[in-house]
Amino acid sequence: MDHAHQKSLLSDLIFLAKADGIIDPSERDFIHRIGQRMGLDSNAIDALFQNPVPSVPLFTELERITHFHRLLLVMNVDRETHEKEIIALRNFGLKMGIRQGAIDQILQKMNDFEDKIIPSNELIAIFQTYYN
Repeated sequence: MDHAHQKSLLSDLIFLAKADGIIDPSERDFIHRIGQRMGLDSNAIDALFQNPVPSVPLFTELERITHFHRLLLVMNVDRETHEKEIIALRNFGLKMGIRQGAIDQILQKMNDFEDKIIPSNELIAIFQTYYN
């Protein structure tokens, strides 16, 4: 994945983190850690908070699931889920081609887990229900 694509994915996470009007330090730290795992340096990541880049289409199912999971994690990392964040997450999911039923089930299921973090195997099981 090239840097332009990585910056776009991080910009999506930043957009979601900003949805409630506040970027919590835990959200900023989480986004930084993801960016560093992608090979971006801190300055490049910080620049995205000021100047995000547009979303790019995700082509594979795995890319969409992975990105949706990251968006879900960034929404819940501050342990507060705001309605504006849920709306932003839904919109991202629909834009990526994720079925409404899958999104609804994931949002409902996240409440069953500590810190609203759905284990990846549970998330994949939900996607398999809707896509197989």
